[in-house]
Amino acid sequence: MVTRSSARAYLDHAATSPLRPQAREALLAALDDVGNPASLHGAGRAARRRLETAREDLAAALGTSPREVILTSGGTEADNLAIKGVFWARRAGDPRRTRVVVSAVEHHAVLDAAHWLGARQGARVVEIGVDALGCVDLDALAAELAAHSGEVALVSVMWANNEVGTIQPVADVVALAGRHGIPVHADAVQAVGQVPLDFAASGLAALTVSGHKVGAPVGVGALLARRDLPLEAVLHGGGQERGVRSGTQDAPSAAAFAAALGAAVTALPQESRRLAALRDRLLDGALASVDGLTLRGAPPGARRLPGNAHVTVAGATAEVLLYLLDSAGIAASSGSACRAGVEQASHVLLAMGASEVEARGALRFTLGHTTTEADVDAVLAALPDAVERARRATLLSTGGRR
Repeated sequence: MVTRSSARAYLDHAATSPLRPQAREALLAALDDVGNPASLHGAGRAARRRLETAREDLAAALGTSPREVILTSGGTEADNLAIKGVFWARRAGDPRRTRVVVSAVEHHAVLDAAHWLGARQGARVVEIGVDALGCVDLDALAAELAAHSGEVALVSVMWANNEVGTIQPVADVVALAGRHGIPVHADAVQAVGQVPLDFAASGLAALTVSGHKVGAPVGVGALLARRDLPLEAVLHGGGQERGVRSGTQDAPSAAAFAAALGAAVTALPQESRRLAALRDRLLDGALASVDGLTLRGAPPGARRLPGNAHVTVAGATAEVLLYLLDSAGIAASSGSACRAGVEQASHVLLAMGASEVEARGALRFTLGHTTTEADVDAVLAALPDAVERARRATLLSTGGRR
């Protein structure tokens, strides 16, 4: 029987992860300072030092140079700067470069930015399909680049999918695009802190990360961009951040982001093993105790994020499932929190070949630095009854039709 509980098992780290103690400490210390990093007086110089120290720490954690770290308000802004900024710069240099190539399972921050360029700026957006596991079709990508190499402005393929956790073959994508001199951007918002990232070694031209996915405050992120990458500004003003992201820089948030990311990267080897073990126990228990559950995404292993457990539940809708789990003190999701309140089937699952009915039964548990064995126990205890009740509710709402 599902009962309302004051205890919370938080398994929605892909939406946002609780603030890390290191980030809180860095943020509070910086908030007591006053000074604009662009000011020349002592307070301004102190703020600048804090900002640049954070930038250096972020660069060290991500395998890049501080000069390649462009601070933003988060992943959405960084994705928009990458997609729009590279498109505008590349098209200005060569008017033939009007094609934007993305995978069909990108986050909406990438997809919507690309399709906005298509609707307003004359871009031709090409979505490359994926297989049943959510992995991009490399043959289709190779064919697109070979046929239109002189027209492609950029390619964007995420490092790991935010819904089903599949890790994309980024190195292969970079190699294919590199044959034609085409820059590649990767949204690594979900990958950062869960798998090793080395920007310099990746061969990418640009990479997006976000603070609140690793235990920093909401409202800070970064675009890593090679110094030789053509990039037009999306925000104009004082010329901060290499002239492509104007606005007074948020030194306290940058310091908190650097502290959170440093903690995540330091703990990554053992933490990824811990999360994978918890995830596997959750999946094994759920699949064994509840009929009609289907694992979505790559199987547990090297091609899946360690903290991602995504299933679809036959005969139930995500909305009812999430309500019942929340009543039992369990926080989960059906997919991207950035589409919260928009009742529609997941574009990721549809691209993977799931039917619309299947896609509406999506259930995503994402684990992180605060997840414990007790959280997994709570899910496994509550899930069977929640699914049974959700199925009864679905039958009633559809008049017995599945």
